[in-house]
Amino acid sequence: MKIRPFGVEQWMNEWENHCKYNLAETCVESLTMQQLLDMSGKTREVLDEMLSIKMTYGHIKGSERLRQLISGQYSSQSVENILIAHGAIGANALIYETLVEPGDTVISVLPTYQQHYSIPASYGADVKILPLRKENNFLPDLAELKSLIDHKTKLIAINNPNNPTGALIDEALLNEIVEVARSAGAWLLCDEVYRGTNQDGENYTVAMADLYEKGISTASMSKTYSLAGLRLGWIAGPAALLKEVEIHRDYNTISVGVLDDYFASLALENRDKILARNRKMLRDNLETLDAWVRNEPLVSYIKPLAGTTALLKYDLPVSSRDFCIRLLERYGVMFTPGEAMDMEGYVRIGFANNSEVMKQGLTLVSRFIRELSEESR
Repeated sequence: MKIRPFGVEQWMNEWENHCKYNLAETCVESLTMQQLLDMSGKTREVLDEMLSIKMTYGHIKGSERLRQLISGQYSSQSVENILIAHGAIGANALIYETLVEPGDTVISVLPTYQQHYSIPASYGADVKILPLRKENNFLPDLAELKSLIDHKTKLIAINNPNNPTGALIDEALLNEIVEVARSAGAWLLCDEVYRGTNQDGENYTVAMADLYEKGISTASMSKTYSLAGLRLGWIAGPAALLKEVEIHRDYNTISVGVLDDYFASLALENRDKILARNRKMLRDNLETLDAWVRNEPLVSYIKPLAGTTALLKYDLPVSSRDFCIRLLERYGVMFTPGEAMDMEGYVRIGFANNSEVMKQGLTLVSRFIRELSEESR
């Protein structure tokens, strides 16, 4: 099986340990284990329990405790509708491995996480791209989606909230997308790894698994919950589908680590505290980013409604990769080039980490933009 190199991951592997100001990070600033224990309010009890855990394979599907906690994030999903995976990346990969066969049509939005079009293409699917355009606030165009449907359409993949734009599809539009999928008898996969990061309100965006009988939601502990080190994600969807997924999962996962399962459960039992911390960080940092964009005449964007990233359009005669490499080499500031996401002419910024690092980094980006502008005159 041949597959395209994963642009974003290749970029991160190459550069993220060689920058001073990392403005490419997509996880809300990671928690330390001490912070998580402090939030639980029972450090001694947790440590005693942890020391008694036997390092077996653990619960193959995920513990009852964890799956019950996850099912509580949905309005109509029970424990039987939840299957644990190695991160959302593992959850998405399992869905494609289970459902997609050569000759199937798969429709994916773009931009999105590259898994959603490169994996099905590697399986021999006919992948059709539904472009998300700036003039439409990076939301799917229903007429264009309908035009891509054919008699072989097996699956439609969307991403809500969207990575990298921060666009948020509301429930009304999600229901319209569901009707398009239903008319084709297609599965509808929604990567919801940034669910819970809305800029306004306190509630989660409605989940695809709760809207459609063939709806699938994937998510993880990495982004919204600041615990990427756990490498734990999940699939929420029809129980019959999860039984099929388990067949494939037996070959490449077996189970997640028992400590990952344990600490994910602990985090979700204290999710209100984690979400309160993270929403404040995201909202404060987006205010900083928004003020910066408004003062940079050569930079524009659609202000994110959710998520941890924004897609910045720059008006300079340089490729996104050259822009990012020169910025790194000159000032140590790291963005992700649009080229890595098949979105040339843009760069992606993560605004979910240390606020002072972001402020200092953006000051240097402004200096760099002025230098590039002068060079191009």
